[in-house]
Order: sequence, then C-alpha cells, then structure tokens
Amino acid sequence: MYCASFTDTVIDHFNSPRNCRNMENADAVGSYGDAECGDSLRIFLKVKNEVIEEISFLVVGCVAAVASSSMTTELAKGKTITEALEITNEDIANALGGLPENKMHCSVLGAGALRNAIKNYQYQASIRKKFMN
Repeated sequence: MYCASFTDTVIDHFNSPRNCRNMENADAVGSYGDAECGDSLRIFLKVKNEVIEEISFLVVGCVAAVASSSMTTELAKGKTITEALEITNEDIANALGGLPENKMHCSVLGAGALRNAIKNYQYQASIRKKFMN
C-alpha cells in the first residue's frame, strides 16, 4: 500500500492540511516548483514587526508535497524572518517523522517557497524603506 511508506504525521497533514488557503493582501508571496515531478507550491505571508503572523499555502502535488507544505507553515508561523530563513528541508522532513527517500524533494518545495516568500518580503520592505526616507 502506497500510504504505508508514510508516517502518521504525514498522513495527518495530508488529510487535514494546516493553513491551506489563498491569502488576500499578503505582504509577500513565494513560489517554488519541481519541473521533474510537476509539484508546485505558493506560500503567502503576513508579517508584523519582522514576525510571521500569518502564513498559508496553495499546492499542487502528491501526499508528501501537501504534508510538507502544511508542516512548513506550522514551523514558520510565529517565527521571526531570520528564524524562518533557517528552516531547512531536513527540518521539515524531520518534523513529519521522516519521508521516503524518493519523496525528500517534496520537503525542498516548502523550504524553497518559504525562502522565496521571505526574500520577496525583504525586497519589498527595502523599497518601502527607500521611498519613506
């Protein structure tokens, strides 16, 4: 059985993904995709005082991609931008109780999209700062 290779945590995050929704008026959006398998993730952030107050995602992908995306949002919520930048795909996989080797690339989606969203936030913040000074 396909699901037998996944942990209970992976199955839980797949069946009941946390923070899976579009976000209106996000402060930043970041995307990441894997052309080889077709998985694609978009992460939305709302940031206040350099802390991720809200985070959500939309994903097209397999069980591991959905679970990894969900866990990414759980790990990043409430963290500072600096702390969230330190989240790795290994952190995501470990928080899920592990992923099969052939699904580890799904954890890269989460880390990549989060990093891209944060970089977009930082870029937009630098532009706002430049024009406000």
